[in-house]
Amino acid sequence: MTAAPRLEINLAKIGHNARTLVERLGKRGISVTGVTKAALGSVEIAATLLEAGVKRLGDSRLENIEAMQLAQLPAALTLIRSPMLSQVKRVVKHADVSCNTEIEVIKKLSLAAQRAGCIHGVILMVELGDLREGIMPDDLMDCVRETLTLPNIQFKGIGTNLACRSGVAPDGKNMALLSELADLIETTFDLKVEIVSGGNSANLEWALSGAGIGRINDLRLGEAILLGCETLHRQPLDGLHTDAIRLIAEVIEAKIKPTLPSGQIAQNAFGETAVVADRGQVTQAILAIGRQDIDPDGLQAPPGIDVMGASSDHLILESDRFELAVGAEVVFQLNYSALVRAMTSPFVSKVIATASGR
Repeated sequence: MTAAPRLEINLAKIGHNARTLVERLGKRGISVTGVTKAALGSVEIAATLLEAGVKRLGDSRLENIEAMQLAQLPAALTLIRSPMLSQVKRVVKHADVSCNTEIEVIKKLSLAAQRAGCIHGVILMVELGDLREGIMPDDLMDCVRETLTLPNIQFKGIGTNLACRSGVAPDGKNMALLSELADLIETTFDLKVEIVSGGNSANLEWALSGAGIGRINDLRLGEAILLGCETLHRQPLDGLHTDAIRLIAEVIEAKIKPTLPSGQIAQNAFGETAVVADRGQVTQAILAIGRQDIDPDGLQAPPGIDVMGASSDHLILESDRFELAVGAEVVFQLNYSALVRAMTSPFVSKVIATASGR
């Protein structure tokens, strides 16, 4: 028996999702940067994305980029989080391009690239309302001007990120502003802006709506490919697999227990105070996985099974329809939060499958 807990990763389904999105966006003049951060820089998943037509690979963790470079994948690698000053030497060595918001960092990348004898590409990220990373639009021209003067730095384009911190949705207004900024850069500096990256999986509703896309020619997609859903409302995307990655965990206890705790109630292990209604006796099962490995709120159990909570190492389920015996396995679908935590956990095995499952 394959070890549990484990993630079962179906490369055929991931490839189908990627290929479908590449084709749909390609008809709109938008290419796809495949984001591998939720896959922990998996070389197998990265290769699947490239086979499906993804043009570039992006990751927020330099360690994942280094692993993909070591595998000699045939694609440009982009560091999609602003580089740390302490890592500029590694950045220019392993990443072809990085997304940046601080001119001081770009200057250090320039020095590191000169010493390494290489050219490093830079995408300048613009703040368009979500209040995560980004240069304020009024400051962008000065940043472009200074970037263009730096040796061994190649200005590749601009990008933005929405719906990550504040949930600001990409729409015609903010995407038009990004397009206008690209046009202004070209007329001001007499150059071609190669990449105008409109954002992430949250952009799909806008990008596939039929509205004008302006200058947007790139989206950075991870969640939509891996989980088959858009990220503004977490709704499944038509024709995509939502079960390309599944979590399997094993039952280690199955008993009839009361729903109401007994004794004086204080905070639990995570500083929470439980508020529980008395529902009498229930069939409870405990699985060998916990908050150290997953986000319990991000798990979708099979029909008839409810996720009731979790501690560090235990996941508590209830079911009146199924007998969850000790040793049984339960299969979950995951949202993005549960996926990134499970993928990062060394205690969750990663099992690659290639069958389509259809």
